[in-house]
Amino acid sequence: MTVTTEDEFDTDLPPSKSQVKRECDALQKLGEDLIGMKQSELDALNLPEVLDDALRTARKIQSRGGLKRQRQYIGKIMRQIDSEELKKQVEHLQHSHDTNSAHFRKIERWRDRLLEEDKAALSEIIDAYPQIDRQHINQLIRQAKRERLQEKPPTSARKLFKYLRDL
Repeated sequence: MTVTTEDEFDTDLPPSKSQVKRECDALQKLGEDLIGMKQSELDALNLPEVLDDALRTARKIQSRGGLKRQRQYIGKIMRQIDSEELKKQVEHLQHSHDTNSAHFRKIERWRDRLLEEDKAALSEIIDAYPQIDRQHINQLIRQAKRERLQEKPPTSARKLFKYLRDL
């Protein structure tokens, strides 16, 4: 009787069929994310020409079945290239979008608080940005409040947002 050790079982086995399918599905999902991205973002990724052409074609396809086949084709192309590096680049892009969105919402909250006569918001902004032009920001706040009362377009509120964003 032969005794087998655990080392004999740890040999490099090919991936299971289920594992291969999971990897293919993940690549296809990454391809769908790429289809949803803007062309300028795709250009920044320096994609292979074949993949770039396939993504452009996918955007033009209207039929559901045709789009499904095109997504599968994109997944096939992705299996032939270094998809791990591409995945990292896409995640980095998505993370930067999330960060920008959070920053945008923070500025919006500050602007809204300033227009609601919240003196604490103004002091927070002044503490965070001591180089702020206090006279200018107070003038923008007054103008925005006046526009709101007169039901005019929020031109000054937009200027206030832009000023806060530039800080």
